[in-house]
Amino acid sequence: MRHSGNNLYTYLRDGISFSSREAAGLKTIYFPLCGVDSTGVKSAITPSLSGDIKIDSLRYLTKPVSTEDLRNNLRDFFCHVEGKGVFSLAQASTPDDSAVEAGPLWHKLTRRHPKAGLLLEAVNFVPVTGENVELMRVTVKNVSQKVIKITPTFSLPIFARALANKHDHEQVTSLLNRIVQLPEGVVVEPTMIFNEHGHKVNQTAYSVLGRTDKGEDPVGTFPTARSFYGEGGTCFAPAAVMKNAAPVDLPKEALDGQEAAGALRFKKVTLGSGRKKEYFIVMGIGSGRGEAKKILERFASTKGFKSAFARNQNFWAKKADTIRLRTADAQFNAWMHWVSLQPVLRRIFGCSFLPDHDYGKGGKGWRDLWQDLLSLILIEPGSVRAALINNFAGVRVDGSNATIIGAAPGEFLADRDAISRVWMDHGAWPFLTLLLYIHQTGDANILFERQSYFCDPQTLRGQRYDRAWTPQEGSRSKDFNDRVYEGSILEHVLIQHLVQFFNVGEHNITRLENADWNDGLDMAAQRGESVAFMSLYAGNLLDCADLLEHVAARQGIREVPLARELLVLCDLASGTGIDYADPQAKRKLLFEKYFPSVQPRLSGEQVNVKAADLARDLRRKGKWIFGHIKAREKIRAGRQVLPRREPLAFADRPPSGGNNPGDQGWFNGYYDNQGRMVEGKEGANIRMTLTGQVFPLMSGLADDKEIEAVVDSVRRYLKDKKLGGYRLNTDFGVPHYLDLGRAFGFAYGTKENGSFFSHMTVMYACALYKRGFAGQGREVIQSIFRMCVDTQKSKIYPGIPEYFDSQGRGRYHYLTGSASWLVLTMLTQVFGVRGEYGDLIIAPQLSAEEFDPKGLAGVTCPFAGKTVTITYINKRRLDSGSYAVKTVTCQGKPIACDTLSASRIRIPRKFFHQSSNVELTLQLG
Repeated sequence: MRHSGNNLYTYLRDGISFSSREAAGLKTIYFPLCGVDSTGVKSAITPSLSGDIKIDSLRYLTKPVSTEDLRNNLRDFFCHVEGKGVFSLAQASTPDDSAVEAGPLWHKLTRRHPKAGLLLEAVNFVPVTGENVELMRVTVKNVSQKVIKITPTFSLPIFARALANKHDHEQVTSLLNRIVQLPEGVVVEPTMIFNEHGHKVNQTAYSVLGRTDKGEDPVGTFPTARSFYGEGGTCFAPAAVMKNAAPVDLPKEALDGQEAAGALRFKKVTLGSGRKKEYFIVMGIGSGRGEAKKILERFASTKGFKSAFARNQNFWAKKADTIRLRTADAQFNAWMHWVSLQPVLRRIFGCSFLPDHDYGKGGKGWRDLWQDLLSLILIEPGSVRAALINNFAGVRVDGSNATIIGAAPGEFLADRDAISRVWMDHGAWPFLTLLLYIHQTGDANILFERQSYFCDPQTLRGQRYDRAWTPQEGSRSKDFNDRVYEGSILEHVLIQHLVQFFNVGEHNITRLENADWNDGLDMAAQRGESVAFMSLYAGNLLDCADLLEHVAARQGIREVPLARELLVLCDLASGTGIDYADPQAKRKLLFEKYFPSVQPRLSGEQVNVKAADLARDLRRKGKWIFGHIKAREKIRAGRQVLPRREPLAFADRPPSGGNNPGDQGWFNGYYDNQGRMVEGKEGANIRMTLTGQVFPLMSGLADDKEIEAVVDSVRRYLKDKKLGGYRLNTDFGVPHYLDLGRAFGFAYGTKENGSFFSHMTVMYACALYKRGFAGQGREVIQSIFRMCVDTQKSKIYPGIPEYFDSQGRGRYHYLTGSASWLVLTMLTQVFGVRGEYGDLIIAPQLSAEEFDPKGLAGVTCPFAGKTVTITYINKRRLDSGSYAVKTVTCQGKPIACDTLSASRIRIPRKFFHQSSNVELTLQLG
C-alpha cells in the first residue's frame, strides 16, 4: 500500500506496520518503544540503532540524546569476519543494502553486507509484561556460497545516572560507578545518586546481558569505555573490535569509577552457506543483578523472545485498533492508526522523553493532563472518572493551577525555583474534557463529587508570593479552622471561569498573564490580553449554563452549594452587581474582594444557590463576552494596527479567492504589553494569528457570515502556497517582539513563530466541522495529512508531529496534543459519532471523496461499554450537507431512534444495554 506522492514507507498487509529502504539512510528519524505505562522503560530507536533507554529523568541506562546526538551509534553488533574485516549492524556498507520495518510497538533493522556475505537483522521491543528492559534479537546469516568465520561483539555504552548528569557533573558522577563483570554480561551499580540538594544511596542497577540461541553466555566482556574503545577508537570503530582483542576480567581498580560499556564478546562461530545464528540481548534497569539474571532467563531464548514479541504485537495492535476508520483512502486509514496511538504514547513518555525535546524536563504539563484524556474518554471512559476528579485537585481558589505534576494520581507540587507562572488558558481545558466525559457516559453526577484545592506560596494568580507559607502546611487549601476545604467539581469549574471573566485588562479582555496556549507569548504580563481565549471561556460559560439546566431538569436539582466567597463573582439578583463594561470595576472586585477572601485561607462556609439563577448568570456573562468581542475585536486587513482601542468594521463576505485585501476580515487575537492590538496591518505587513480565529469559531461566537470571511482570510494570509499547510501566524517582519513574547525571536516558520503547528491547525478543522463547514474542515485535515506523508520533506514515520517547519520537516514527533484532537475530530465530527448526555448521536459530515467506489465508509469504536461498528451507505456518493439518514438497522433489523434533523439521529443509551457488540448500518440519500 503506497500513497501517491513522496512517501518513503510502504504499509504491510496488516494495514499499520510499514517498511522502508529510504528511512534506513536517515540518521535523525526515530521510533518509540515502551511498556504499558509511564513507570516502565522508554526507548527511542533509529535506523542506525541510536537513541536512548531510560525510565525517568533520574534513571538513564544510556546517555540522554537530543536529535543531533542520533548521528552517533548506540546499540551495535559487530562481526569480525575472518579474512574480510569488521562489519556492523548499525552501519551500512551501501545505502541500498538496508531496510527498516516497524509496527506497534516494535522495530526491525536489516543490513546486508555483500562483501562479507552477511545478512544482519535486529528486532527490538519492550515487553508488555512489566519488566523494565528493552529486548533485542540479532540474527546473523551467511548469504554467501562460502563458509565464513565470525567473531561477534554486541555493544551498548552504559550511562547509569540521571538526565542532569549529561552535562552537570558528568565526570564526577562516573566516579560513583561500580562495574561488575558477570558471565552473562555487565552490571553497573552506582553507589549514590549525586544531587547537590541532597545525595542519596542508589538502589538501581543497570545491566546489559546476552545469550545465544543455544543458551551460550558471552565468552567475556569489555566493561569499560576505556577497555572497549581504547585510546584512539570510537563508537564506529572500537579498538577491541578492530583489533579482535580478547576480553579479560579487569581488576577492581580498573572497574570502579569508570565510564561503563556493555560490550559482550560471543564465541567465534563458523557459518555454512544459508546458516544463521541468533543472539538475545537484554538491556535493563532494575533493583540488582539478581533481578537482571531472572529476566535474562525469561527472554533470552528463541521461545522466550518469540512469546514476548507476540504478546507485544497483540497488545499494541489492539490499542491501535480501538478506533478504526474506513474511508476510501487506505493510506489515511492506516495513518490514523498511528495517530490514535500517539495519545497513549504521550501518557507514557510525557512531553520530553524522545529526542525532539519540547519545553521542560520530561513529565507532563497542566494542559497535557486534560487533553490526553480526550482520546481516552472516547476509548475507555470508565477508567477516566477517577483521573478527572484527581486532576481537579490541581486548581487553586484563585482560578490558577499547579504547574508541576507529581507521580501519584492527584499529586501536584509547588512550582520550581519559586518562579510564578500563570497561563491564562489553563482554566478552560478542564471543562472541555469534563463535558466530553459527561456526554460520552451520561455521568453528570461527577459534577457534585468533592475535591480539595491546590495551595502553595503563589497567590493572586502569581502576583503575590506568600513567604509565610511552608511545605509543612501541605498543598491543600484550608479554612479558618485549619480543615482542608473541599468544593464540588462544578465549583472548581465555576471558579476557573468566573475569575477569568473579571480578570481583564484595559480593553476588557482577559489578561494574557504569562502566556496562553501559545507558550511563546510570555512577555506581556502587565498589559497583554488574549481575545482568543476569552472567546473560549465565553463558549464554556454558555455550555456550562446548558449543562447545569439539563442536569437540574433531569435530576430535579433546584440548588447547588457553593463557597460563600464565590457569590461575589455571581450576579444572582436582578439589578445588582457591577457594570461589565467597566474593566477597572471588574478588576477591583476580583483583587480587592474575592482574592483576599480566599487566600491564604477561606471561611469554609457554603451557600445553596438556585441552579436556574446560576445558569442565567453564566449565560449572561457568556453572551456579554460574545457581544463585546463582536463589537470591538473585528478587524480588516486594510486597517492599520492602532495604539488605542477603536472599533473596526468587519468585512462583508469577501468574494471567493479574496482579490481585495481590504475585504478580508478576521478577529484580533491579542493585545501586547504596550496595550496595542497585535493583528491587522503594520506598515507593509499583515499580522494575523490562527489562534485568534480558531476560538471565536469553536466557541460559537462567530456567525456563518463571519466564519466565511475568516476562512477566506486564513486561506489568503496563513495558507502556504508551496507546502499547502496553515501557518500559526504571518511573518511579523521583526527580529523580536519583546512586548509580546519570545516566540518572535525564533526563526520564522519554526515552533510558535509561524510554523505549521498541528495542534492549532487540527483545532481549526474541528471548529469548522463543529460549525457545519465540513468541506473547509476536510481541506484543513487533508493539508496536515499531505504534509505528513510527503516524507521526502517531513522525514517522519507515520503519525502527526507537533509542527512542520518552513521546509516541511516534521518536528517533535509523537508527543503532541494534536493527536488527541485529531482523533476527537475524526470520530465525533467527521464520522459524527459522539455522546450527548449518555445517548449516542450519529451525525456524519463525510465528504463524497471519503466514500469508497461502492459508496461505503465506516467506523468502529467503543461506546457504552460495547464495540460499535457503524457503516454508512451512500450509493450516490453525495457530499456532506446533501444527504440525509434514510434508514437505520442493527444487524439487519430496523431500530427505533430519534431523528433530530435530516442527517442527525439519536439512539438512547439503554439500547446498548440490550446488545453485545453492535453493528449499525445507515442508508444515506
